[in-house]
Amino acid sequence: MAEIVVALDLPTRRQALALVDSLPGLRWVKIGPTLFLEGGPQLLEELKERKLKIFLDMKWHDIPHQVAGAAAAAASAGVDLVTVHTLGGLQMMRAAATAADPMHVVGVTVLTSHTPASYSEALGQGGEADLQGEVARLARRAMDAGLDGVVASPLEIGVVRPIVGPGAWIVVPGIRPVGTDPGDQRRTAEPGEAIRAGATHLVVGRPITQAREPRAVFEVLCEAAT
Repeated sequence: MAEIVVALDLPTRRQALALVDSLPGLRWVKIGPTLFLEGGPQLLEELKERKLKIFLDMKWHDIPHQVAGAAAAAASAGVDLVTVHTLGGLQMMRAAATAADPMHVVGVTVLTSHTPASYSEALGQGGEADLQGEVARLARRAMDAGLDGVVASPLEIGVVRPIVGPGAWIVVPGIRPVGTDPGDQRRTAEPGEAIRAGATHLVVGRPITQAREPRAVFEVLCEAAT
């Protein structure tokens, strides 16, 4: 069983709330930088009024002082889950974890948009990176820092589960139901595959937000997750 997190990848607060109100049984939503800059703290308040759990996905990667301050502010605003980049280092992740209580913090390992070649290029290396090895390394660092879990693509769930342990969260973007366009995601899987591998939270955006009937897609995903 896994939680379905609907990524509100929409340009305006009004559109996001309309989608939320059209999905009976919705428990979790994800807010990214675009929507947060448009909707601001008011949007967070409106989502909390609807008794929803909020995943604020800002992927912080900054000096420890700034990340700790951001985590504390998010926790005060009633956010339930935030992300930091594991490449920010152990001290930064520990600062976030310390400041976040009772909010959860998970560490982003390797973005689902990366291929072995593009990740290697981003690090200034040649050839193709061993993405599974890199995700495993970063997951260990996240656990060393006291985070609640990691964000990983569906293809690395089996690699990170033994590292993070049975109680940790594995938040998985790149979920694509059969027949949906992967878009800019490069490492994807169907929801059932991710759940069987050990995902705890499935993040689904465009397959729902761009669907002709978002509610129907959401209901199919919820069925797969139980």
